[in-house]
Amino acid sequence: MPDWTIGLAALVIAAALALLLHGAAMRMVRRLLPASFEYGRTLLDRTHTLTRVGLVILALAIVLPAVPLGPSATRIAAHMLFVAFIVLLGWSATTALTLAADFYLRRSTIGEGSDPLARKHVTQVRVLRRVTVTLVGVVTVAAALMTFDSVKQYGVSLIASAGAAGIVVGLALRPLLTNLFAGIQLAITQPIRIGDAVIVENEWGWVEEITGTYVVIKLWDWRRMVVPLSYFLERPFQNWTRHSTDLIGTVLLWVDYTVPVAPIRRKLEEIARASKLWDGQVVNLQVVDSNERAVQLRALVSARTSPQAWDLRCEVREKLILFLQEEFPGALPKQRAELIDMSVHRRGSAKSALAE
Repeated sequence: MPDWTIGLAALVIAAALALLLHGAAMRMVRRLLPASFEYGRTLLDRTHTLTRVGLVILALAIVLPAVPLGPSATRIAAHMLFVAFIVLLGWSATTALTLAADFYLRRSTIGEGSDPLARKHVTQVRVLRRVTVTLVGVVTVAAALMTFDSVKQYGVSLIASAGAAGIVVGLALRPLLTNLFAGIQLAITQPIRIGDAVIVENEWGWVEEITGTYVVIKLWDWRRMVVPLSYFLERPFQNWTRHSTDLIGTVLLWVDYTVPVAPIRRKLEEIARASKLWDGQVVNLQVVDSNERAVQLRALVSARTSPQAWDLRCEVREKLILFLQEEFPGALPKQRAELIDMSVHRRGSAKSALAE
């Protein structure tokens, strides 16, 4: 029997034994894991193929020196198996991290009016998951490439020389690295969280998604604004739900100087009490401005969330205008003009001319 046939048979037998060992080990681990440990059982299912391939690679690497392939072929095969094993390790680590984050996020539900602490944890987990997965991927690719002598030597010489190539690479990676570190800082400092109501670039919306490099803002009319992560660390913006979701809404009305303020204040309180959107905290009416033509009334009403505050403002504005139209139409803004009797004006002018 030729030597290559014996070597091939040895590799096949080693792979078969690895598969049998893997199946027996998986069954044993499943029996030992408690039924309540859902994460462990799910992780075994997700990494079943990866661990099986990894065990086969390990078995082939053990048998490979005994296979008569020649020094050069043995060295190349061993190198390929080592690179494949590094990739499998990185893939398995990414799967474990992603699964752990998904299990944690299952316990935290976010939505309109949800707990700010829950939104904080969800934001931290999502951002850190993307950052760690990115780092694991970079480390895995770097470790695999550094097994090749040419790449390893180039990397060492590049770091040692710190020449023009290093500067070019650094400048090219600057946006990626800026957003990567911005994501870590954002996850720690929490200027925004998933579900926050924000005003960015004079546009109002909710933070819908935070990735490793950008933030997606769902605007009030369902458009999506994509903003780099670094924006929220370098430029000012409004966060309406930083500490709590409740908000005070403002309604401004210009009315005539003859307006009776007290009945309008009572009507505002009646509208707020009758509305399902009011949270029972703040309701107030004040005269806040005036000019040569009218005065300005400011109505304040509070709601549990920013969308409810917007709807409550619209409701209050509509009902106050209707109340003024029905009860005090004369209090609506008007233009005043002075009428002059021209005949009297002409007689006065004539008398003045005769006197002269």
